[in-house]
Amino acid sequence: MKKAILALLAPAIAALAPLLHAAGKDGAPAIISRGERITIEDHIVPEKITIFYFTSNYHPPCNRLAALLDKLHAQRDDIAVVKVDINRPHTRGIDWGSPVAQQYHLKSVPYFQIYNNAGKFSADGKAARAKINEWLNVIGD
Repeated sequence: MKKAILALLAPAIAALAPLLHAAGKDGAPAIISRGERITIEDHIVPEKITIFYFTSNYHPPCNRLAALLDKLHAQRDDIAVVKVDINRPHTRGIDWGSPVAQQYHLKSVPYFQIYNNAGKFSADGKAARAKINEWLNVIGD
């Protein structure tokens, strides 16, 4: 009986897994990677525009932008922000040598990738930053 119930629940649990990635504690954006390689598509939030925000806590402009992205994540039901921390634990400074920084050939942070609400790649780099700036201007301070 227990196995039958688990078998019935397994697809529902699998479907909810990406949504669990969409929010961290207190509804804040999820933080993934911590410097390790990732498959970014595994963290796309179904039926939402997903912004991947490659960042380092050791970069002041990233830290200033983080609060604005948190606000965007909280105020827009159609957008999910997922932070990709490029720093490995115990690494001080921007960790350009981390596996995830190497994987995505990062030369600067913050760096963005946007996937549309159908899970398809939409924009990265300057085009993504311009779109994010538009959304931030709409929500205001």
